[in-house]
Amino acid sequence: MTFSKPNRSDATLTSNRTPKSVCPFSGMCTTCIEDCPGLCEIGKSAFRGKEVIYPQPFGHITAGAEKDYPIDYSHFNIMGTTVGAHGIEADSDKAIFPNVSVEREIGAENKIKVKLPIVIAGMGSTNIAHNHWDSLGAGAAISGVILTIGENIVGMDPNSVIKNGQVVKSPNLEYRVRSFTDFYEGYGAIVLQGNVEDTRLGVQEYAIQELGVEAVEIKWGQGAKDIGGEVKLNTLERALQLKERGYIVLPDPEDPHVQEAYKNGAFKEFERHSRVGMVDEESFHKRVEELRKAGAKYVFLKTGAYRPADLARALKYASDAKIDLLTVDGAGGGTGMSPWRMMNEWGVPMVELHSLLYQYCEKLAAKGKFVPDIAVAGGFVLEDQIFKGLALGAPYFKLIGMARAPLTAAFVGRNIKNAVEKGTLPKHYSQYGNTIEQIFITAAELKSKYGSDFDKIPGGALGIYTYFERIKHGLQQLMCGARKFTLDHITRDDIAALTREAAEVSGIKYIMDLDKEEAEKILEG
Repeated sequence: MTFSKPNRSDATLTSNRTPKSVCPFSGMCTTCIEDCPGLCEIGKSAFRGKEVIYPQPFGHITAGAEKDYPIDYSHFNIMGTTVGAHGIEADSDKAIFPNVSVEREIGAENKIKVKLPIVIAGMGSTNIAHNHWDSLGAGAAISGVILTIGENIVGMDPNSVIKNGQVVKSPNLEYRVRSFTDFYEGYGAIVLQGNVEDTRLGVQEYAIQELGVEAVEIKWGQGAKDIGGEVKLNTLERALQLKERGYIVLPDPEDPHVQEAYKNGAFKEFERHSRVGMVDEESFHKRVEELRKAGAKYVFLKTGAYRPADLARALKYASDAKIDLLTVDGAGGGTGMSPWRMMNEWGVPMVELHSLLYQYCEKLAAKGKFVPDIAVAGGFVLEDQIFKGLALGAPYFKLIGMARAPLTAAFVGRNIKNAVEKGTLPKHYSQYGNTIEQIFITAAELKSKYGSDFDKIPGGALGIYTYFERIKHGLQQLMCGARKFTLDHITRDDIAALTREAAEVSGIKYIMDLDKEEAEKILEG
C-alpha cells in the first residue's frame, strides 16, 4: 500500500498528464514523453524552481497533509452503554444529553475556564491569519475557548516601533489582543507565542506589561514542519525592512542583481524565514522564570511532531517547570505556508505521537511527578475526533488543538455576511433565508444576548461560534451515549481499536477483547 501521493497535488497546483497510469512510488506518469507539458511537480519545478516547494496560492489558503498514515483516529470507535451514569444521577429524567457538561479548567495553579475543550492553536504572521483575525478573536471569545496568537507578529508589523532592539509599540499585536479582549466574558484566554526572533525583540514582555496579556507560550515547533516559520513578501521594500529586523530573507534583497531580477519580473515574491530554536534544559527553565517575573500568569509550551526523545524532553521539562499547558501537534497538521513535501513526509503521526505521550505521562505519574495539562493537535475537526483524542490520553489530555477548522468556519461566516450585504446570496445560503438572522441558526440567541452589539460581531465570528455550537451539541450526545456527563469522566475504555495494529500502537483494547472478562461473568452468572 502506498501512503504518499508524490509529484502532484492541488496544493502545489500540479497534476499528472496520465492520471490513471502513475508509478506509485515516484508519482511520475508511467510514460513521460519528450514533449511533456510540465504539469507535475518535476515539470513545474523545471521552470519555477523552489517556488513549487510551497502550497499555492499563498495568502489565500490553508493546507494540510494528504498522506494516508497507517493509523489514524478513524481506526477507533466510541463505546456506548445501557448501564448507569457517571457525573450525574442515573435517572432517565436527569441523564439527558443537554445536561452533559463540556466545560473544564486548565492550569497548574491559576486556572483558565473554557466552555469547550478547545484551544485554537497559534496562527502567526501569514496573510490568511491576519485577514481573518477579527473573526478568530471575537469568535474564540464569545465561544469561551483559548486562542493563541502565533509567532512573528511584531517583526512583521510594518508599523512596529523598535528601539535598541526591543519593541515598544506594535499596532498589529494590539489589534490581535483587542479582537479577543473586546468580547471576553470570563472563559478562554488570549495567548501569545514566542519564537527566537520574538524573544530577541522582547515581544512577550511587551505584551504582558503593556497589553495586559496574561498567558504566553514558548514555541518549540508544530506538526506541519520542523523548521522556522515562513511567509511570502511581495515588495522589495518589505523584504529589505524584514532583513534589517534580523530575519532570513531569500533571495537576498540587498543584492543588486536580485533587485534587478525582481524589478524585471523574474520573480514576484521574497521568502521570509525564521530561525530554528535550540532547546536546552537550562535555558528553557531560565526563559520560563523570565516570563513569570515579567508578570505572566500562565506559561504554556507547544511542541511538534519531533522524534520521541524530543517529546520526552518537552514533557519532562514542562513537568519540572510546572507549565500550565503543553500542546503536542502531530505530523500532517495544517498551516498557512510550509514546505509541502515536508508537511507530508516528516515527523511522528498523530496517533503514534499521542500514544507515546500517554505512555510518558504514565511513567511520570507513576513516579509521583507533576503531569501538566495537555492539549493534542493534528487535524481534529469534529466532535467524534475530539472525544477520541481526549479518551486516548485520559486523564492527562485536557484540550484539543485546532487551527484550520475554525479558520474554515471563519471563511464561510464572512462570505455569508458579505453576500447578505451585497444581495448576492448563492442558493446554498438563500435556501435558509435572505438575512443574517435566518441563515445563521445561532443568530437569534446571540442577538438576544448582545442586543445592539450583535452588529459588531464579525461574520466570521458568527461562523466560528455556530460551528463550535455544533461541536458542543455533538460532543454532548456522544458523551451521553457513553454515560459520561463531565469531561473528567471520559476514560480510555470509552474507545476501542478496530484493528490489531491500532490496539498495539495505542494500548487501547481491540474491540473483540473489550469487556471480555465482564461479559464472561454475565454469561456465567
